[in-house]
Amino acid sequence: MPRPSMTVLPARTVLVAPRERLAFLDSQSVELPRAMTPLEAWNAIMAHPLPGLALAFRLRDAISARFGVKRIGGFTRRVAERVEPGDRLDFFLVEEAAPDRLVLTERDRHLDVMTCVTVEGRRLAITSSVVVHNRFGKAYMLPVAPAHRLIVRLMLRRLA
Repeated sequence: MPRPSMTVLPARTVLVAPRERLAFLDSQSVELPRAMTPLEAWNAIMAHPLPGLALAFRLRDAISARFGVKRIGGFTRRVAERVEPGDRLDFFLVEEAAPDRLVLTERDRHLDVMTCVTVEGRRLAITSSVVVHNRFGKAYMLPVAPAHRLIVRLMLRRLA
């Protein structure tokens, strides 16, 4: 698997681990039509999920469950008015919720995933980082890495 690039990350971005330990790193940003918090942006993105995303999550769950990975079910379109550390946004654990940063994680025996949503002015960035723990985690990331990049790109395009 290719090593993460030396991409310059937005200010206040946090990663799941130091860069040299990452198996995946992707950071994409967009200029928003109006100022919003990371949670408002998350809610706007999740209100209208991409077509086919629910099917992709069902396939992911069906395949991964055979390897002892818990089912995550995908995104529910639930709107969160506010979140605090320890809350859940769908399958993600909220680790931090601030006016300019939302840090979400999902960790299991195969990999640790962190998604950091930051806002600077009207610039929204979504940065995802992953550490893999075993061969299944590496194999899992082979199709997920390019799919993730595309999904985030399309979601941000729709948000703009």
